[in-house]
Amino acid sequence: MRIAITGASGRMGRMLIEAVTQSTDLQLTVALDQPGSPMLGQDACSFLGKTSGVLITDQLSQLAQADCLIDFTRPEGTLAHLQACVQHSVNIVIGTTGFDDAGKKSIADASQKIGIVFAPNMSVGVNATLKLLDMAARILNSGYDVEVFEAHHKHKVDAPSGTALKMGEVVANAWGKPLDEIATWSREGHTGPRETGTIGFSVVRGGDIVGDHTVFFCGTGERIEITHKSTSRAGYAEGSLRAARYLIDKKSGLFDMQTVLGLS
Repeated sequence: MRIAITGASGRMGRMLIEAVTQSTDLQLTVALDQPGSPMLGQDACSFLGKTSGVLITDQLSQLAQADCLIDFTRPEGTLAHLQACVQHSVNIVIGTTGFDDAGKKSIADASQKIGIVFAPNMSVGVNATLKLLDMAARILNSGYDVEVFEAHHKHKVDAPSGTALKMGEVVANAWGKPLDEIATWSREGHTGPRETGTIGFSVVRGGDIVGDHTVFFCGTGERIEITHKSTSRAGYAEGSLRAARYLIDKKSGLFDMQTVLGLS
């Protein structure tokens, strides 16, 4: 299966390139980076001290040489890559977060023409955590206050993280309510007592934290915490490859990692 990677000179892009080159069933055929990148024209595997023969490029027309694109960039970049994928009939795995409603609609529309896995977190462990959260929320559906905490590195530009939002959505869905109606996004000043049935969010940005997420179910006399901590981006990369493999026989459709992993 021929794989294209975006953000080829970035932290996640390099992790994906390394994972693809170490696999036995996937082949790196396209490495994309933004125009003006100093890495343009360099071998995509030079950071590994070896040669792949794939040069980093900013030409989206090169996607015609791939079966699937894996994209962890930013919404505006991903949406441009998405249109190129539709043009060249290339499936796409989207790990980018921070899309607005219009962006999400563009992804849904594109899924009528190509296969798409779109998830806020590609980690297998995180998706197992989401399943556990659904089970817990259905059991702890009264008498418990829920708080979602997340921490990421200082370079992350959106908050709360896509994973934290998904965790909140899982709990809200289990309670039969839209997240937007019960979410508390910030607290400052005299806030008064906590409103029953709401979900609070708190965020840390600093240093090189890869990603920590904890959901608290706070009851009377007890507290349940469901936590996932990432110490490396390797888990995101391996999950992304599983998503790409899932799309190998898909001509169209919009899928998430719960479906990829058989957890839906």
